[in-house]
Amino acid sequence: MEKQRKNRDVLLVGGGHNGLVCATYLARAGLDVTVVERRGVVGGAAVTEEFHPAFRNSVASYTVSLLQPKVIADLDLHGHGLRVVLRKRNNFLPLPAAEGGGYLLTGAGRTADEVAKFSRRDAERLPAYEARLDAIADVLRALALQPPPNITDGGWWQALPELLRTARLGRRLHALDETLRQELLDLFSISAAEYLDRWFESGPIKALFGFDGIVGNYASPYAPGTAYVLLHHVFGEANGVKGAWGHAIGGMGAITQAMARAAEAAGVEIRTGTGVREVLVEDGRATGVVTETGETLRARAVVANVNPKLLYERLLPATAVPEATRERMRNWRCGSGTFRMNVALSRLPDFSVLPGEGEHLTAGIIIAPSLDYMDRAWRDAREHGWSREPIVEMLVPSTLDDSLAPPGMHVASLFCQHVAPELPDGRSWDDHREEVADLMVATVDRHAPGFAASVLGRQVLSPLDLEREFGLVGGDIFHGALSLNQLFSARPMLGQAGYRGAIPGLYLCGSGTHPGGGVTGAPGHNAAQVVIGDLR
Repeated sequence: MEKQRKNRDVLLVGGGHNGLVCATYLARAGLDVTVVERRGVVGGAAVTEEFHPAFRNSVASYTVSLLQPKVIADLDLHGHGLRVVLRKRNNFLPLPAAEGGGYLLTGAGRTADEVAKFSRRDAERLPAYEARLDAIADVLRALALQPPPNITDGGWWQALPELLRTARLGRRLHALDETLRQELLDLFSISAAEYLDRWFESGPIKALFGFDGIVGNYASPYAPGTAYVLLHHVFGEANGVKGAWGHAIGGMGAITQAMARAAEAAGVEIRTGTGVREVLVEDGRATGVVTETGETLRARAVVANVNPKLLYERLLPATAVPEATRERMRNWRCGSGTFRMNVALSRLPDFSVLPGEGEHLTAGIIIAPSLDYMDRAWRDAREHGWSREPIVEMLVPSTLDDSLAPPGMHVASLFCQHVAPELPDGRSWDDHREEVADLMVATVDRHAPGFAASVLGRQVLSPLDLEREFGLVGGDIFHGALSLNQLFSARPMLGQAGYRGAIPGLYLCGSGTHPGGGVTGAPGHNAAQVVIGDLR
């Protein structure tokens, strides 16, 4: 087989969503592309699988908002079978008696009325807050689909393209007024709590918005930098509605299966069950890979759709990686504080503060009633290994998609925090996985009595499981924390922001590159343009 493929242009390592996007653009540009994927199915963490007899769900990634409209259109994902429906409500925050009871339910044009239950002043401030974030998010949306300025050594001829890119960035930022430019700077550096304190006085609205600052982020909402993570989660859109959240019919795997069909239609060869043991480096250049079965595959370029730490510390020979890159990867911060569960349910959850069925069950259900609660959860996880009063976001996607469960039954996604990527005192997640899973179910049960009794089966993924199964180092859903020193031109490091790796012939296209994590397709889109330019 290999002798027949001497003219292969690109080997793409990792068949997650960014890899599929990148491969499709490359193939459409006339390049010969092969994608190799270790698992038996493409999609990476964006897959749908049966986890209990007759019950299916999105295994890891679980909701749609950040997927780039340009990627959807360019790959004709709707034409390849993708269908996304919007949540009927955005978020539901049930409050315990200790926090005053009641609930906050946002979306459907009624958010201000809900907020007014707790503070009329906050309800009046809400439109200005949303307009401010929308204006800043528009800039970030535009920047997401282009490489950031890449700070490199070299002569003026090498620096000129980056200077031009910097100038274009400056013009975009100059379009913001002085107040918004200052606000954008603040959002990159301050905490979510500090930013929300500037706008609101009531605890529930700060908790609801503050959750976006710590979701997939192993940090307290009082930690500097969490304001940017909040912003990162609000610059998405679904079905053309800015800031909206949606569900892919058939689960997140429907997205990546549509991408796979688009890739194959463009001529991409996809090989599943083909793990990579090593990236080949010959005469200082990446020239192919050696698979886990010992097969050698060669290409003009190797594109890695994996965490940069995984690439540089496990897949490349240490002698081939420059010392500056090795040092950067030693300090590359990973770990989302995430514990992921899918549960099969005999019936819908029934919340004490809002009993019965309703649109609130289509929302993101957030069990984290205050910023202080989130802060305690983080501190407890650092000391104990997991928060004994954890943060849980639950979705019940079967309220929008009856293909996931048998009639009258349901599935729920539980995205749980905070847990330590590595347990203290040498303990293993293998010994504590089920104990923590019981805790997460009991946490929901306190708000929806009878929930635990309705669980028919469950799938449990600790940070260790997420790393083993999906290559998410430390369970990090973003392939590296979205902190100021790991963003934009520093993602993954200065000099490699342009999707070119540490050695010639090597490229990166995963979430560890700009603009970061989430099911966006943006890194794959951007990396493809660079590879196409270089190979031409």
